[in-house]
Amino acid sequence: MKIVVIGGTGLIGSKTVSILRPGGHEVVAASPNTGVNLANSPSFDDKAVLEFFETSGRNLLAAEAAAGVRHHVALSIVGTDRSDNGYFRAKVAQEKLIKTSGIPYTIIRSTQFLEFLRGIADSSADGNIVRISPGLFQPIAADDVAAVVADVALAAPRNGIVEIAGPERAPFNEIVARYLKVVGDPRKVVSDPAARYFGGRVEERSLVPLGEARLGRIGFDEWLRRSQARA
Repeated sequence: MKIVVIGGTGLIGSKTVSILRPGGHEVVAASPNTGVNLANSPSFDDKAVLEFFETSGRNLLAAEAAAGVRHHVALSIVGTDRSDNGYFRAKVAQEKLIKTSGIPYTIIRSTQFLEFLRGIADSSADGNIVRISPGLFQPIAADDVAAVVADVALAAPRNGIVEIAGPERAPFNEIVARYLKVVGDPRKVVSDPAARYFGGRVEERSLVPLGEARLGRIGFDEWLRRSQARA
């Protein structure tokens, strides 16, 4: 099978390529490094990110139609249709383009990656205080995400959505506090129901699957052990 991975040198793309290539598939890692930049917006401004996903989505789907692509697999976000977050709204627009393209597809909606915990803390920090919503959170390891993406890519298109999440669910603030404590970060996490996640409100179940979801196998402790071993 010939597979093109958009963002093939990124966090998830590179791991997905590493899983698929040993299986004998012809895998092309398309990325800005190879002259293809369709994976992510250079700006998180609401207007810019929407324009990016709509433009890149149309261009990519047109190229796929011309090439006779038989399965379009897209990585999206759990709760993307339940938030006022501008980035999430842009992902909804991207999903709509895929659904109406006529190309067989599977959309994988994932919860936030464990690898993003530090970035989340940094974006929510005010000095030594990190304000995080107590809404539920169920982060997943990038290795688990890549395994699902590779598995779905080799399967028949679902023409629908698959949701994936980590094996552990807890309040958002508790997970971030746990992470900072383990890595020796002295900042204090404060539970704040009004705290926003990259500009979007966070209700109790905004960021977790509401129904059936495929769960990753790597929990927080195992992920941390692996990430520290790689460092």
